[in-house]
Amino acid sequence: MNFLRKTLDKVKPNFEKGGKFYFLHSTFDAMETFLFVPNKVTRTGAHIRDFMDMKRNMIVVFIALLPALFFGIWNTGYHHFLSIGEDPTFWGNVLYGLKKIIPLYIVVYAVGGAIEVAFAQIRKHEVNEGLFVTGMLIPLIVPADIPLWMLAIATAFAILIGKEIFGGTGMNILNPALTARAFLFFAYPAWMSGDKVWISGMMSGENIIDGFSGATLLSQAAAGSTNFVNGLGESLSVSDMFWGFIPGSVGETSVAAILIGAFILIITGVGSWKIMLSTLIGGITMGLLLNILEVNPYMALPWYEHLLLGGFAFGLVFMATDPVTAAQTERGKYIYGFLIGFLAILIRVLNPAYPEGMMLAILLMNVFAPLIDYMVIQSNIKKRIKRLQKINS
Repeated sequence: MNFLRKTLDKVKPNFEKGGKFYFLHSTFDAMETFLFVPNKVTRTGAHIRDFMDMKRNMIVVFIALLPALFFGIWNTGYHHFLSIGEDPTFWGNVLYGLKKIIPLYIVVYAVGGAIEVAFAQIRKHEVNEGLFVTGMLIPLIVPADIPLWMLAIATAFAILIGKEIFGGTGMNILNPALTARAFLFFAYPAWMSGDKVWISGMMSGENIIDGFSGATLLSQAAAGSTNFVNGLGESLSVSDMFWGFIPGSVGETSVAAILIGAFILIITGVGSWKIMLSTLIGGITMGLLLNILEVNPYMALPWYEHLLLGGFAFGLVFMATDPVTAAQTERGKYIYGFLIGFLAILIRVLNPAYPEGMMLAILLMNVFAPLIDYMVIQSNIKKRIKRLQKINS
């Protein structure tokens, strides 16, 4: 590391003001600060000391996502070999999953990184760290077999329209990763819904055994089934749903792995437990209301199974808690989270065109988060005015 530090220090003057490569200052700064902690200090005025800067914050989220990523790699291989009638082995699953998922990350970081660097150069700003987590999230919320060119277009759309057009990291009103998923869902619905897309190899018919189905459990529920089965027609238990032995997006299937990430985010203070808890309560509330009404089979689905299916758990932990697009006030976080959980189950059950309601619920509440904060602040102002009037009277 000392050699690397000395090498960077040697070439650094070329990228500083007056150097012949100053026009690439943002690119060099991004590389340097990724490898080493910035050495910037406050020279005058107030000094604020904190161990957590934005890069460290992003790294915590990155670590929290690793359990879901590792399980997603294994699960991709597991369902592929199941679909072609072969006995899956642990390392066989892992190697196949890596072969499918590593290219997703290469495309996302290459396309997103190029756009981030280009905007930093144009604006003469430092490269934002937001892509570090956004690039980690996008491959986890798409099918493993998504065509790479589609993923590249979706990533470019998410970075350009979802973030850079608003001013970059910290200024966006929509979660960039969910913006990419929404773009794919509406632009290429055949690749984001249906029975085959969720099992790697099924879209191309790669030696799939006769009668094998790749339908997700949400698709089965939307079709009126409450007895969930895997691709071979074997019944799936609540335990299978919790551990994640089901088809779905790369990182969304294992609630157990997601809960490990939630624990990391909560104990480090990076993720808001208030948003997580209120989202959970909102989902449970809507699930119970639907169970009471029970007009169709989907409404009869036990409330707790809703929490284990689709992207509910993943969205609750990693998407709803995005500090940029979520509500900022303490009371607002409870309102924001509750409405996400409530609307996610409502959309999922009552609108068959959108079997996965978590994405739309979060994006909708991203738009209303500033309004929620405004109403909470105005309510506090009115209460203080009334309190002051009572004291003066």
